[in-house]
Amino acid sequence: PLGLFNPAKMGDAIEDKYGIPKRRLTGLMSPWAVKRLDEFGGDLTKFSVVKLIPSRLRQIAIAKTEPGDENNQDISSLVGKVDIRKLEYFSQNDPDAYSYSGGLNRANQGILEFVEMFKAPIKMLHPLLTATQESNYIGTENLGAIPFQGLILAHSNEAEWQTFKANKNNEAFIDRISVIKVPYCLRVTEETMIYDKLLQGSELEHGSCAPGTLKMLAQFSVLSRLQEHENSNLYSKMRVYDGETLKDVDPKAKSMQEYRDTAGVDEGMDGISTRFAFKVLSETFNHDTHEVAADPVHLMYVLEQAIRREQYPEEREKAYMDFIKSELAPRYAE
Repeated sequence: PLGLFNPAKMGDAIEDKYGIPKRRLTGLMSPWAVKRLDEFGGDLTKFSVVKLIPSRLRQIAIAKTEPGDENNQDISSLVGKVDIRKLEYFSQNDPDAYSYSGGLNRANQGILEFVEMFKAPIKMLHPLLTATQESNYIGTENLGAIPFQGLILAHSNEAEWQTFKANKNNEAFIDRISVIKVPYCLRVTEETMIYDKLLQGSELEHGSCAPGTLKMLAQFSVLSRLQEHENSNLYSKMRVYDGETLKDVDPKAKSMQEYRDTAGVDEGMDGISTRFAFKVLSETFNHDTHEVAADPVHLMYVLEQAIRREQYPEEREKAYMDFIKSELAPRYAE
């Protein structure tokens, strides 16, 4: 409703009386509000203010947009489109004939989740430029600018982001993006909890799981994600990251901060994914035709088979196999 007030004429009075900063008054009304104001003869007191509570189910201030291909998706999934049924009563560029059903319409003063944004056709992303920079965007019809005050949360895989970033034609988008890197989990204890949670939400919840199975899988996953340290064992680094103190066990072990400083900012951005690990765990449970159960011995066997099937580069495959045969298997045997 603050868009109704002219910041030049009413800004000082509203700030003095209600404590609302002048910067909150955008001075931009939605096309719908402009039409209502004309109908009310410019009388702002005839507007009613409705209190809305954000709702994910009803898509009130919380919306989600997914990418499609160029044949079945256009900018209307973001900015809305004309409601054909209302053209019987209104002209095509009338605000009352417009269906405010796009992601930006729904997420105004809220949050818009854009799933796998960089998979979407580049033309579909254009409304995001003005929505983020100028706090408004244009619909599919000549209605006038539609205001947008909200947060756009997009997520993507690392490879797709790097491809998008490398394209010089996307500089306008890149300047408006604030990147937050989300690496894989690097703590064995927390990774084990993730697998346990996934098991509880699956059909394998009641399957027998031998002690140490989830921990072994978590250790393998974390080892694949860590950057090697030239003066320290990778297994020791994994234990230090998990909160253990190894001064009496491994004299070469470093502090967690030293490990992180040496590894750099990209540690945890590659390696075995949690999805791959859970897929291996599911195969392990179903390895025996007579029983739905998992144990460390079967896990190591299934893990080796899965690594070979993935056809990783030779050096990486050798490193993964070495984790199993040189680190995990001997320690389990002990």
